[in-house]
Amino acid sequence: MAELADIVTGLGEKKFRAKQIFGWLARGAASFDEMNNVPLKLREALASEGYYIGQPEVVTEQISAADGTRKCLYEFRDGARVESVFMKYSYGNSICISSQVGCLMGCTFCASTMDGKMRDLTGGEMLGEVLRMKRLTGEDINHVVIMGMGEPFDNYDEVARFLRLINDPAGVGLSLRNITVSTCGIIPMIARFAEDFPQVNLAVSLHAPDGDKRMRTMPVARKYGYDELIEACRAYTEKTHRRITFEYALIRDVNDSEADARSLAHRLRGWLTHVNLIPLNEVKGREYKTAEGARVSAFRKVLEDSGVAVTVRRTLGSDIDAACGQLRADNKRG
Repeated sequence: MAELADIVTGLGEKKFRAKQIFGWLARGAASFDEMNNVPLKLREALASEGYYIGQPEVVTEQISAADGTRKCLYEFRDGARVESVFMKYSYGNSICISSQVGCLMGCTFCASTMDGKMRDLTGGEMLGEVLRMKRLTGEDINHVVIMGMGEPFDNYDEVARFLRLINDPAGVGLSLRNITVSTCGIIPMIARFAEDFPQVNLAVSLHAPDGDKRMRTMPVARKYGYDELIEACRAYTEKTHRRITFEYALIRDVNDSEADARSLAHRLRGWLTHVNLIPLNEVKGREYKTAEGARVSAFRKVLEDSGVAVTVRRTLGSDIDAACGQLRADNKRG
């Protein structure tokens, strides 16, 4: 809002015009022409100065025949592409957005890392993912999860900008408690996040019961040790008094045994944690297979019997490669 105020006053208009424009942007306006209570002179001046509304274009759209999940491949002005996913739940509509074009983290079971990282998204581009989906579906979006392509804490400043933009009561006004940010475990940023955004939900992609197994599938574990990560997460819960979610993709014969479950339970029992078990969503070009149903149930029971809160994630959009770990930039044109 402050930036818009500087722009409009610099163009000779009153400061209150910034609030009008900001409101239009939050409602999903795709062009200045839609802003019918903003003087034509100002709209023309904005365009002539090179300002534009950065909602991405929809390159492809897929809708799941199984559950109605909608996946969009977006393209920004420079040709960069990301995917976002719209999901319907009993508690409201949710969107999973990307924070980077590609990803540097190299997790060996994830599609988003297969082409590396092209660039970071800006906070405005992340907001554009939300607003474009809202305009496309014609429905409100009640929850946002930053779990798409990219590692949010590798793009911390722009993710922070997005959180402040979408929370601004003069704009979208989405409660910070309705937003979840997921990280693969960049330890210094966990402490900073607890300080900056204690109301935002934090999810940590753990995916292993110990350091040795984590290093087999997640290169980040070579830099940030397992024990240090667990301690950083404990410190987060103590500072924020918020429950932390550990995401755990169950990979057949890699991390899905009852012994693995007991080891995980030993680490997590007795403090503010929740485990979200995710039967692996298989990715073309990756060798890993999803854990069988009986092993998922057995793993869950071990955690429950140990007093660890646990759920098995409902898989949405798997028939259109829109499930967790399946998002990937398609930068081919034509």
